[in-house]
Amino acid sequence: MIESLPLLGAGGHPAQGTDFTALDIRTTGLRPGHVVELAAVRVRPDGSVAGELSTLVDPGPGVPPGPVLLHGITRAELDGAPAFGAALGSLLNLCRGSVVVAHDLPFVTAFLSHEADRLGARVPVLPGVDTLAAARTAVRLPNHRLATVAPAFGISARPGATALSGARTVAQLAVSLFGRHGFTFATPPVLPALPQFAVGPLRPRADVPVAEPGWMAEAVERVAIGEGGDAYLDLLAGVVADRHLSPDEVSALAGLAAEAGWPADRVRSTHERFVAALREVAERDGVVTTAEARELRQVATALGVGAAGDLQPAAGGKPARVLVLGSTAAADQLRARVLAEGVQLAKKLTASVTHLVADPSVPANEPRLARAAELGAVVLDVRSAPVALGFEPPPARPAAARPVAASRTPKLVGGRILMGAGLLLMVIVVLAMFGGTPLAAGIFVAVLGVGALVGGWWLAEPAPR
Repeated sequence: MIESLPLLGAGGHPAQGTDFTALDIRTTGLRPGHVVELAAVRVRPDGSVAGELSTLVDPGPGVPPGPVLLHGITRAELDGAPAFGAALGSLLNLCRGSVVVAHDLPFVTAFLSHEADRLGARVPVLPGVDTLAAARTAVRLPNHRLATVAPAFGISARPGATALSGARTVAQLAVSLFGRHGFTFATPPVLPALPQFAVGPLRPRADVPVAEPGWMAEAVERVAIGEGGDAYLDLLAGVVADRHLSPDEVSALAGLAAEAGWPADRVRSTHERFVAALREVAERDGVVTTAEARELRQVATALGVGAAGDLQPAAGGKPARVLVLGSTAAADQLRARVLAEGVQLAKKLTASVTHLVADPSVPANEPRLARAAELGAVVLDVRSAPVALGFEPPPARPAAARPVAASRTPKLVGGRILMGAGLLLMVIVVLAMFGGTPLAAGIFVAVLGVGALVGGWWLAEPAPR
């Protein structure tokens, strides 16, 4: 149903004039089964929204909705929602003439194709781009979950519980990748000619406000959780990020892992690795607060892992917390560098921000620059920030030229003068001898000239180093 297009940096076919339609879904499990929520957002190259759709999808009478505790969709909400076939026409109408984008495109494609095959629907192949793979190429991050990539790219819209919030974030990510990061297509995308499909009523889910991220959510952004596009780890990180992991949520995760064919020892090793990575993040800045220690122990206990049981609060200095302002690729690279170095990346200016970095796109009269200085934060430009933040060593200064000793200057000048006088005397001697000057006088003057040459050479000779 969707074919992933290879991308290039500069030198390929530009995406100029290409619309993107971002997709996100909520499903009954990790393996292709049923879609229970579908959302799509179409954006123009300048980032303006050309259209949206969002709907719950009824997988069939009595079919369980899947992990309700994780996606928040109950069976009662699905009753009366359109079936996938009824929503497919609206989706294809929105996608017509655009390139489809999704974060972890293979996962989304597998579910949509499975649903289409179940219906026996013949859907033309749509060109698509995996923003997860593209983001890995663009910036180095501890993980490339959508919730981590969005702040690294300076995207204010954060993915939440609904598929629509995720699709909106993916749409802005695609605009950034093909805009300021300069991605191009290896070959021109082939946009199939799609007819106008009949559409039925949709049932959007009520938007769920995204909570302000606490320490655990920010810690998850700095955790290296693997780069395999692992949907289980993504779900685990998302559940942990809300500061509390209940036994029911752990049971729901275990059920998903079992349904996907994961053995119990693989689940346990994944939990151990995840908690160990969280602990490393907590300890890296040398400051472990009581709240951080408590939250980490609660997560470790809920997952049945003891790696955080002996973690104790440790007082220290104020940990670095960096806010990066700007809309250039350099600003994105620095935001990603902050997370990769295990430093807290601030989303807005507060008293806890220790450093504010601005790129050239930020005007000099930006109010947050002055406010940051008032709050005691260090204000930096994007070029000097890596060194000032301790990510890179200071550039080596070029070795200063050895000064010529003051006492050498008169000797050098005097030596050259004396050598010149000696050469002049030798020339006079030669001319005088041809003119008939007595031999004794010539020899005397020649001796003076040789003496002047030798003495001048001795004075002008460079001193040994």
